[in-house]
Amino acid sequence: MSQVNGIGEQPAILVEGLTKSFGEVHALRGIDLSVPRGTVLGVLGPNGAGKTTAVRILTTLLLPDGGQALVEGHDVVREAAAVRRSIGLAGQSAAIQEELTGRENLEIIGRLYHLSWPHARSRAVELLEQFGLSDAADRAAKTYSGGMQRRLDLAASLVGRPKVLFLDEPTTGLDPRSRLGMWDIIRSLVADGTTLLLTTQYLDEADELANEIVVIDHGLVIAAGTSEELKGRVGGDVVEFTVPARGRVADAAAAVAKLGESEPFADPETGMVSVRVGSRGSDALVEVVRSLDAAEVETRGLALRRPSLDDVFLALTGHAAEEEEPGGRRRGRRGARRGKDMERTAS
Repeated sequence: MSQVNGIGEQPAILVEGLTKSFGEVHALRGIDLSVPRGTVLGVLGPNGAGKTTAVRILTTLLLPDGGQALVEGHDVVREAAAVRRSIGLAGQSAAIQEELTGRENLEIIGRLYHLSWPHARSRAVELLEQFGLSDAADRAAKTYSGGMQRRLDLAASLVGRPKVLFLDEPTTGLDPRSRLGMWDIIRSLVADGTTLLLTTQYLDEADELANEIVVIDHGLVIAAGTSEELKGRVGGDVVEFTVPARGRVADAAAAVAKLGESEPFADPETGMVSVRVGSRGSDALVEVVRSLDAAEVETRGLALRRPSLDDVFLALTGHAAEEEEPGGRRRGRRGARRGKDMERTAS
């Protein structure tokens, strides 16, 4: 296995052929990862894809069945103690003591890192200020909002000044404002030189934060690259619009079919129609308008857009990333149909 990246420096995280099974369930089927220092790797995939299993192995919480993984040059199996000294971890749920205050949580963690009491106290003050929690420092953590608890949890993962930070779906369950605030914190950590491995189901999160992205599905890395590189694999711009008269959706799809590079996607329930038009840009938009006018189909919200990571995931896997929408609903039925269309486009 290569020990260096393209510029001759050992990556912060290096993984080759990592496997893990739980009985008959193959959580990881041989994944490879490489994360250069001071960058963010976004690991994208649905629930059950293997993201959390990979994080647990890389943070020494779980032993792999096969393959090799190095963090800061240390083998996660043979040199687990050295790995733990180099890393921080913020999991899917806040790992804090809710009965203790924010300050007490951080001070105790500092002591677990063998900091002296004065050093632990000063580090707690520093982190509480950095994460905007100073005013709530002496309140019990159970009185914190969900966003505040996630910030406290992330602060706790940084007490030991880790070189590598693992964030396992850090914004799950947060409201939009709290998510954006967490994104700002993550950006500042990277600016200070921290290496991050970020797992997420949120496609926009990977797009915003990650230098490179790997897509995992059923325990395998099925694609890797920058956001733009992955979008380029889907190919071409998309013209998208809604047909208010649901009975005319099929007519609209037929009207634009000859203009697309693949069969249009049409959803008779929502009235949404989209067609991939390659690189023709605004010319294709004009052609679509003319065809719809000729067919006397009324539309709303007609627009030209670049492929999104949502399109990429659907094209690669044939199914949605199963993001949870407000109210606990899951995206799925529309995504599954759309995924089949995108799969044909990519093949």
